[in-house]
Amino acid sequence: MAKITIVDIQHKEFKKSLQGYDRNEVNEFLDEIIEALEDENQVRTALQGEIADLRERLSHFKAMEESLQSTLLLAQRTADEVKAAAHKEADLIKQEARIVAEREISSLSDRIDETRRDAQRHQDTAEKAKSELRSLLMSHLSLLERNPNAPAVEPAPSASTDATNTETDAIEQLPLNNGAGTTHKIVQ
Repeated sequence: MAKITIVDIQHKEFKKSLQGYDRNEVNEFLDEIIEALEDENQVRTALQGEIADLRERLSHFKAMEESLQSTLLLAQRTADEVKAAAHKEADLIKQEARIVAEREISSLSDRIDETRRDAQRHQDTAEKAKSELRSLLMSHLSLLERNPNAPAVEPAPSASTDATNTETDAIEQLPLNNGAGTTHKIVQ
């Protein structure tokens, strides 16, 4: 069945018959139908325009939604990459700090070991000097004891008994004979 339009109704002609409908009533009714259809057609056209507008807006919003979703995904990826880079950089900084600390600890440990070795060398040198001095004194003492003709050595006055005795006056020559007829000086 074909769709009836307003134009079809306006141009419709009916056959005349003897006992037909009142022509004026039919024409008035047709005019009312035409007006109703024209109103419906205007409403339909307005609704179709509104539907087209809404579809266009919907399409625009869908495009915005897709754009926002892709932007959100990109932002999420970027945030993840920045976070991963920050963690990696933090790990590198920690590792570098650990290496620097280990080097510093190693350097300090080496310095401590060197200082201990130096202290031990100084202590060994002091012990050796004491031992040599003791040996020298013991040999001189034994020489003195063997040589009864040697003059007696008087002990030097202590600082508490003679306050006027200074370092410049502290050099004293003592005749010590080591068996070879050599005389030594003792510095106090």
